[in-house]
Amino acid sequence: MTPMRQAAVCSDASAQAVSPAHRSAPQADRMVHRERRRLLKASATITACGLAPALMASPMGMEGAINQFTGGRQTEAGRVLLDLPALVENGNSVPVRVEVASTMTERDHVQRIALFSEKNPSPQVAVFYLGPRAGRAAVTTRMRLADSQKVVAVAHMSDGSFRRVHADVIVTLAACIES
Repeated sequence: MTPMRQAAVCSDASAQAVSPAHRSAPQADRMVHRERRRLLKASATITACGLAPALMASPMGMEGAINQFTGGRQTEAGRVLLDLPALVENGNSVPVRVEVASTMTERDHVQRIALFSEKNPSPQVAVFYLGPRAGRAAVTTRMRLADSQKVVAVAHMSDGSFRRVHADVIVTLAACIES
């Protein structure tokens, strides 16, 4: 047999080994069951990952997210204003405004402002990065709220301190909930 012919024979043999048409019925069944198991494992993993944020939707989950944002440092009250309605008809779009009393100079400015919610699937809703050139330490946005809950704003100041304020919101039509 010539070298070219041997290569062709090897090629045909490997094609038969992977071709489903050449497998016996028990081999095909085992392969289908193996693929089904892999699919079920993947589905279970995806479901677990999807439920993990919902498990964090608690006051403890929110405090953990705040501790992660602050690096475990204490937060102080004052200098931060959180403006949002006390009663919200629809949680899909809630207007939020955060303002921090700061001169916004190199010596005294806000570096970051973060919004946290108590019952949303992800407790850290947003982080805004500011600097002395921002002019004003104020941000306005809209957020989705899963239910009636506490919303917290934390400001990271240039001196390394963290300022905090919270507001309670009553939501009549919840958002962020998957059925």
